[in-house]
Amino acid sequence: MAGAMIAYGVGAVLCIFVGLAYAELTPAMPYTGGSVVFAYKSLGYWPSVMVGLSTSFAYIGVACWEGPAFASAVDYIVEIPKAGYLWTVQGYEVYFTWALIAILAAVIITVINVLGAKEAAVFQTVATLGLIIVGLVFLFGGIAFGSVQNTKPFFTDMKGFSSVLLMVPAMFVGFDVIPQAASEMDVPLSRIPRLLILSIAAAAAWYILMIMATCLSAPVDVREGGSIPVADAMAFAFGGAIWGKLCILGALCGILTSWNGFLYGAARCLYAMSKARMLPAFLADIHPRYGTPYKAIILCGVLSVCACFLGKSALSWFVNASSFGVVVMYFVVSLSFIFLRKRFPDMPRPYAIKRFTLVAVGSMFVSLFFLYLYLPMGPSSLIGIEWLFVLGWFITFGILALMCRIKNKDLGKEERWKLLITEE
Repeated sequence: MAGAMIAYGVGAVLCIFVGLAYAELTPAMPYTGGSVVFAYKSLGYWPSVMVGLSTSFAYIGVACWEGPAFASAVDYIVEIPKAGYLWTVQGYEVYFTWALIAILAAVIITVINVLGAKEAAVFQTVATLGLIIVGLVFLFGGIAFGSVQNTKPFFTDMKGFSSVLLMVPAMFVGFDVIPQAASEMDVPLSRIPRLLILSIAAAAAWYILMIMATCLSAPVDVREGGSIPVADAMAFAFGGAIWGKLCILGALCGILTSWNGFLYGAARCLYAMSKARMLPAFLADIHPRYGTPYKAIILCGVLSVCACFLGKSALSWFVNASSFGVVVMYFVVSLSFIFLRKRFPDMPRPYAIKRFTLVAVGSMFVSLFFLYLYLPMGPSSLIGIEWLFVLGWFITFGILALMCRIKNKDLGKEERWKLLITEE
């Protein structure tokens, strides 16, 4: 318990360094694409392509994770009939009926995003409210009906701390979605930095409280012996299986909110790159009625649907692969933060970091530290299938970026910049 809680606390502190870099950059350049815009202004074409592909890959990776997670959660509440056997992935048998539940959810999320930002925001608000209500019920139930004895041993060794810390990039990814859609936010620029840092702090607090509630609610054998520990812990504390199902309803709300948010962010990133002729132009097409980059959204939705056929055993693949994309994104954004200060010291900055050197060094350290964890020489290197996802994405879209570079060789740097920051 203690190791996991401390890991999330440490992870939040580490991510705040990167968050502060975003906090200065976002109100200074509040354009769709966020990290793509920062990198192009400070570092040029290829670093901008790199961070754009990393950002979209990270978000799509998380979105692909949501489909199998959604079907698994539904299966806990109401057992999905096993019909139409497809194949076995890492020992888990995938059935068409199971995949269909995830596919329907993916289609609904995609349609909501095509309809527009307002519809997505309403959906996000409702689902978030559901998550918070169930989470608070679980927390107060754990305190009221649980026992401190259930948390023992409070601390064993560093394994729990280390394993959770390795998950931090994937668990805290989300605050960086804000810069990707800054131009569509009806928020004063001066408030964006606070929103960024508050989102990191809120995520850390939520994770820590949910860990505490889980450990208070049930003894170790219940948590480790069940299919979904959090739900089994809530059912044990409240004395009925129905409460475990209620817990999963809250989890479904959480899955839907993150799914919606990351699909939104990924599509906006691809749209920004396409608009600047870094990717094929069709991804920048705007829906004539809804005003959304519908082709970029549909592409992300199709990839999310494809992931639904891999089963829940593929969850770790998407989490780990997307984490790699996250840390590459953090690294390039941290470099952009430093180079923009050096190359454009007089650029208007609605929010300027006062302790620039501390934040610059801290954000670079955090980025390189997490990057090391996932490389072959690190303690949590990606496995073969995860590297296949990473390399497949970067090679495919890297070739497209190269083709676009050649095709648009006469497009000057300033012209591309205008395309990048022009909002349709």
